[in-house]
Amino acid sequence: MPAEENLTIWLGKMSAGDDAALDHVMRLLYDEIRLMARQRLRDERADHTLAATALVNEVYLKLAAQRRIDAADRIQFLGVAAVTMRRVLVDYARTRTRAKRGGGERPVPLEDAEPFLSVEECDEILALDAAMERLAALDERAARVVEQRFYAGLSVEETAQLLGVSTKTVQREWVAARAWLRKEVARELGVAPDPGAP
Repeated sequence: MPAEENLTIWLGKMSAGDDAALDHVMRLLYDEIRLMARQRLRDERADHTLAATALVNEVYLKLAAQRRIDAADRIQFLGVAAVTMRRVLVDYARTRTRAKRGGGERPVPLEDAEPFLSVEECDEILALDAAMERLAALDERAARVVEQRFYAGLSVEETAQLLGVSTKTVQREWVAARAWLRKEVARELGVAPDPGAP
């Protein structure tokens, strides 16, 4: 059976609540999800490959905790994985920041948050997350475009298909949202905008 057909079957079972289906879907899409993780962590220290694997494992655990995941095809599942990955990174950044400052409701050893992010990267991720929240309040579709292009690594065409809009709309919103986010993140961090930001 072709891999894509096999994936469709397991996605259907997963949407129906089959507990074993997520394992099969993750196995079929593992390389793509790991690539997403590596892209998010590409500026990390030399051992980022192991951190990417750990990030994929965290995404899997978050997805496994959900009662049901609705995704009809590969693109939709990668979209769900991208949103989950963003949440994992933000959670780790918050945990690391709390541990560093000694605040928070329960102390977390610093080494528990160590595998993914440096202190500076935590600040950047939290600033980007705050900017993404503001963007979603202003233009929800533009925020979804950024999530799919930046976090999931989907192409313009795949993002357009997922969101049900034209490729020109995705391109226009991607360019505008990236410029807006650069300014917002730079303002929050108190630095000049980085042209290489999302």
